[in-house]
Amino acid sequence: MRGRMRIIVRSWIALFVVVAAIPAAAQTMVDRIVAVVDREIITESELQERVTFIAMQNRIDPKRSDLRQQVLDGMITEKLILAQALIDSVEVSDDEVSRMLDQRIQDFVRQVGSEARVEQMYGKPISRIKREYRDDLKNQLLIQRVRQQREANILITRREAEEFYVSFKDSLPQVPEEFEMSHLFITPKADDAVEQRTRTSLQAVLDSIRAGSDFAEMARKYSIDGTAANGGDLGWAKRGDYVREFEEAVFALKEGDVSNIVKTQFGLHIIQLIGRRGESVHARHILMRVEKGAASDSAAIQTLTEYRKRILAGESFADLAKKYSEDEDTKPLGGDLGALTMEQLQPDFAAEIRDLKEGEISMPARASVGVSYGYHIVWMRKRTPPHAMTIETDYRRVEQLALYVKRNKLNAEWVEELKKTIYVDIRL
Repeated sequence: MRGRMRIIVRSWIALFVVVAAIPAAAQTMVDRIVAVVDREIITESELQERVTFIAMQNRIDPKRSDLRQQVLDGMITEKLILAQALIDSVEVSDDEVSRMLDQRIQDFVRQVGSEARVEQMYGKPISRIKREYRDDLKNQLLIQRVRQQREANILITRREAEEFYVSFKDSLPQVPEEFEMSHLFITPKADDAVEQRTRTSLQAVLDSIRAGSDFAEMARKYSIDGTAANGGDLGWAKRGDYVREFEEAVFALKEGDVSNIVKTQFGLHIIQLIGRRGESVHARHILMRVEKGAASDSAAIQTLTEYRKRILAGESFADLAKKYSEDEDTKPLGGDLGALTMEQLQPDFAAEIRDLKEGEISMPARASVGVSYGYHIVWMRKRTPPHAMTIETDYRRVEQLALYVKRNKLNAEWVEELKKTIYVDIRL
């Protein structure tokens, strides 16, 4: 799983990664068609799954009288936009879908704690999860693309923002405490001796397999991956489903072949190709993680401590972050994390900066990155206390709220126009 480092801000996980939590009864009911949009159908089970999910997410009664109709209206709107996307020849690339899949899975891994936990919840390997939800995610991206194209020219004037504020100022939410921060992040480097010991252990497993030992049995015995219980079986996968090093190795194999040791960001692998269908492969693997010991952590902390001393002595935080940070998202920005509220922070990060005063730089602290971790120092550039929203101090927030309301109104009008040209049959 390649992708962006998202160690600070909580991610709202898309529908496809929480369906596993829906009660089985909701997924096994007898199906009937409840709506037809263009050439697409919405079934009873699809509607009930969405109702259950939204009820769980918002902690409301799934039997609430208006919820079912609201959810169905939303699903019909999605189908209408997808139909319009087809008419307008709007497309998203396979690479875009693959990148978003990686990001969503990584977000979910971070939320539940490990890849093994994700696979346990679904009862299937990560590679299969990706394949099964790829089409759903592609539709989400298409809907997003159509809306972005429509909303690009919807703007809000100063006068509109001011009129919105006058109309709604008594009901606008309070602005929470906000933090403007930068960080400099590095990952501990595994000791060469530790990697060599791991490689030697995995080589012994590889030698046993080539001497006749059963690959699946060896995977169950030695692999630390969530697929170990299934003999390391990864299911069928296409190009783009794996990280580059793994993909290059597996697509270079012939059916039945076993690879040499392959190193990826997850550790060291042995791969066996079970089958191939065009540009799809069915593989299994054995994974051993290269552990980072106390010495690796100490070295990372010491490095950050030295950077902190240099900054306190007068060097620019932004310049050092641009040069040394390993957070590829924020590195070009000098480590800038933007303006965040406490609710947007992961609990460990929130605790770390809770008492950090404006202008201070934290001591090195551990930061989670999916199933891995690193260390960082944080510069609290500015703290803004909670306050009532005003047009003078929070114009940008007022502007964004006004724009949100305007877009929703225009989108609702657009959807009603689509219903006049695209076939809709509601059968509830």
